[in-house]
Amino acid sequence: MKPTRSQTAASMTFEQAFERMEAIVEKLESGDATLEESLQAYEEGMALAKICADRLQDAELRLRKLVKGEDGSPQLELIQ
Repeated sequence: MKPTRSQTAASMTFEQAFERMEAIVEKLESGDATLEESLQAYEEGMALAKICADRLQDAELRLRKLVKGEDGSPQLELIQ
């Protein structure tokens, strides 16, 4: 699902934020934007990069699973 410009960052999925970031990079690389447009796009891109990093961190935490240790007690193990 393609995000709309009015969609709040907090409601974006990783894929939506990444897709929007790619569009911003293309716009900046085209050289067609004014300085002000470029600055706004850069700011939006940095906010989206933070969203992506946060989503990745959340995903890593979810990948942790409970496993039994040698003594039978539960331990957290990161699935790699």
